Amino acid sequence: LTVMGDAGMELNMSPPDSAAQQDSLFSMTDVFLISLITGLFTYWFFFRKKKEEVPDIPKMQSIATPVRDSSFIEKMKKTGRNIVVFYGSQTGTAEEFANRLSKDAHRYGLRGMAADPEEYDLSDLSRLSEIDKSLAVFCMATYGEGDPTDNAQDFYDWLQEADADLSGLRFAVFGLGNKTYEHFNAMGKYVDKRLEELGAQRIFELGLGDDDGNLEEDFITWREQFWPAVCEHFGVEATGEESSIRQYELVVHTDVNVNKVYTGEMGRLKSYENQKPPFDAKNPFLAQVTENRKLNEGGERHLMHLELDISNSKIRYESGDHVAVYPANDSSLVNQIGEILGMDLDTIMSLNNLDEESNKKHPFPCPTSYRTALTYYLDITNPPRTNVLYELAQYATDTGEQERLRKMASSAAEGKALYLSWVVEARRNILAILQDMPSLRPPIDHLCELLPRLQARYYSIASSSKVHPNTIHICAVTVEYETKTGRLNKGVATNWLKNKVPDENGSNSLVPMYVRKSQFRLPFKPSTPVIMIGPGTGIAPFIGFIQERAWLKQQGRGEVGRTGLGAAGGQLMGAVWLCRQRASLAMACGVGARLLSPHSHLVSCQVYVQHLLKKNKENVWKLVNEGNAHIYVCGDARNMARDVQNTFYEIVAEFGNMSQPQAVDYVKKLMTKGRYSLDVWS
Repeated sequence: LTVMGDAGMELNMSPPDSAAQQDSLFSMTDVFLISLITGLFTYWFFFRKKKEEVPDIPKMQSIATPVRDSSFIEKMKKTGRNIVVFYGSQTGTAEEFANRLSKDAHRYGLRGMAADPEEYDLSDLSRLSEIDKSLAVFCMATYGEGDPTDNAQDFYDWLQEADADLSGLRFAVFGLGNKTYEHFNAMGKYVDKRLEELGAQRIFELGLGDDDGNLEEDFITWREQFWPAVCEHFGVEATGEESSIRQYELVVHTDVNVNKVYTGEMGRLKSYENQKPPFDAKNPFLAQVTENRKLNEGGERHLMHLELDISNSKIRYESGDHVAVYPANDSSLVNQIGEILGMDLDTIMSLNNLDEESNKKHPFPCPTSYRTALTYYLDITNPPRTNVLYELAQYATDTGEQERLRKMASSAAEGKALYLSWVVEARRNILAILQDMPSLRPPIDHLCELLPRLQARYYSIASSSKVHPNTIHICAVTVEYETKTGRLNKGVATNWLKNKVPDENGSNSLVPMYVRKSQFRLPFKPSTPVIMIGPGTGIAPFIGFIQERAWLKQQGRGEVGRTGLGAAGGQLMGAVWLCRQRASLAMACGVGARLLSPHSHLVSCQVYVQHLLKKNKENVWKLVNEGNAHIYVCGDARNMARDVQNTFYEIVAEFGNMSQPQAVDYVKKLMTKGRYSLDVWS
């Protein structure tokens, strides 16, 4: 008999020896089993009572607590609120509007609260009728190509799948959108329509704000008609004029541990000193700038190429994704605000929410210094909205300046016109307003409460992770212009990035960033032809596309389709990059690339991408109709994207023998199938 031992060795035994060994083994097995059974019985007898005595109640309570916390109904009942204003916000504007509406409610004997839909269970909407004179308002921004904002994604998914009975719900919707985009206010329209389908009662018409026009005026116009409708529905009256209501109280820290003070972090305290993945909007990665070079020679505009090191961050990206960076305000602007208000900016303070039940304890990370707040957390460069002017008016000691501020904050036609001309068109930021109104000297803590948050800036990534897995490239042009008042305004992020020059220790070249995924993707099959249209800085994602296709060809990953790039115009970015990187594009010709550009050398001319499309219209139609080409458009949404789309309508109508409506439908179907993709901004 041959038996394999533990070490895999062969042990040869005679039959008698084998029988003896078996008897021994059975004996040992019996002893082992008896011991095991005895042990288990003893353990059960002595310890079972103790286990039974452990109550399950605490465990049940800990599970139930989050459910109660996520119920906005319970919170409204507990705090005596009857109006809830949900916001779907990507840049903070919808959240700001929601806060303004919730504060309005007190004028009508009602109590409101602004709420982030991401923090609550929206299926509770069916229970809102349990509260007397209850109303749900939705301030919903549309993001990207008709998509919900990140914080409204779960709410959107629930609406799509819900089969709830919302017959007891009263609601109103204000949408925030931009008419230059294909799907104008898609989210606001969908929420308004879907709530009605589920049986909810609309008490005021859908508001459609247009950021391409005057979003603030659109909101004020809707708001001034919305509240009378609420009053009529509930049979209430306004209790008086608007009044200034502080949402936060100031606490000055004279003796505070410096390790407990925020110095610019977006979320977790000391997160910049102790970096932990995953990295996102609330936990950005500090990437070092390893290269920052100017692309153009001379000229007024500064065209730059930056490379961010993401080694050891576990950040992954794909061609077409966006990189978000958190900029800092110019220190000279911050210092001037401090000087005008006569304040020591290094004072450590906290702004604490007076509503102890609110999920939002502070308007920005606290405790911190005024300098940090004005540098990293607050928007001090954009023209302030009318509600800020109204709140500030009380601090103007000159009656003329006070009346001017109140007039601009009013809903009167004259006031709206004055706000448009004196603030918006003149591009007066808060510093300019303080400079031009010498008697206006508000407390700095109230100013910090009123100013909106400084938002991350998004850039199309100008590299391929296949070629550059450890770096993310950005191509951008610095923004700088003179206002009607003669002031020089500078873009916050581009000028901040411009000064991020690599140095020996790297401390001055760190950029807080994270990657935002995009649907702007190369076709799954490398053999599929692509047509890329990107004038100016719109060329950025296509640098990554070309790099990736050249890499696929180099790696021998099968056939790689034709790669056509249209970049044109007096928009210098595309021209300069094309002229200086002609060799790189020539290499990409190995993948069948074709460059549509009027530039053989750097010249000033006005040739637009739609002209190039028309010039090559027959080839374009063949690629689209016969080659199943994918079309990509990146750049200005207001004019370029619309003109390019109209040009495609013309090409399809001409070569496809279609009427104009049929051609429009053909292009729309390309969009639906993911063959016509947009990455545009206004």
